[in-house]
Amino acid sequence: MVDIHCHILPGLDDGPDSLETSVEMAEAAMADGITHVVATPHANDSFAFEPELIRNRRDELQNRVGDRLQLVTGCDFHLSYENLQAVQVEPSRFTINQKNYLLVEFADFSIPPTIDNALKELMMKGLRPIITHPERNPILAQNRARVNAWVQEGCYVQVTAGSLLGRFGSRAQKAAEAWLDEGAVHFIASDAHNLTSRPLQLRPAYDAVAKRKGEAAARALLRENPMAAIEGGALPYVPEGQASEDAEPPRRKRFLFF
Repeated sequence: MVDIHCHILPGLDDGPDSLETSVEMAEAAMADGITHVVATPHANDSFAFEPELIRNRRDELQNRVGDRLQLVTGCDFHLSYENLQAVQVEPSRFTINQKNYLLVEFADFSIPPTIDNALKELMMKGLRPIITHPERNPILAQNRARVNAWVQEGCYVQVTAGSLLGRFGSRAQKAAEAWLDEGAVHFIASDAHNLTSRPLQLRPAYDAVAKRKGEAAARALLRENPMAAIEGGALPYVPEGQASEDAEPPRRKRFLFF
């Protein structure tokens, strides 16, 4: 499995505070069957985003785990005015594996109308926004139509693995399952922060998706699509009728579970 949203690097945000804990998280990931992890530190008012420091921390962790787990970097990109200005200047600073997919996080307390234009500007810049864990956002979870409209415009959706298991409450679980049933989920990721309450684990979510939607759906959301995001290519599986900015149309496939 491939995890595109994970706070595994030490001393950068509210993730692990030591390299030893990061190594333990990596070991847990490998034991779970995860082969690739995108380290995505926060970029928001609380945590500065420093690419050089992030690369150094990634290299330290990669040296400790060797080639058993592949680590690349990205960003948990808070959709603020400052970040939007910065991404216009240097898009690859924040993207997954410095390609073209961008994890986009919304505030829990307010989503202004200008967000629609902001997402369109990101796509016009050649970026592919991935809306992170909308099921855990109290505003979006109650207004799924807005997220669905963004999907139709060409955005993607990432649901947290723990949400499908009820770890973030029944409201988040129901919203995640509804989006999954509607074919509006493109990625499932751990959003791991530690070893206990937010572990780097995907297998239980893989099994839950396989039980609910079939094995092929689980492979699509936890392996094929995440790997395509790391490589910067078109997603192999997208919902029927969704608008797309894919640069490689032949790779797109229609998939029955969607």
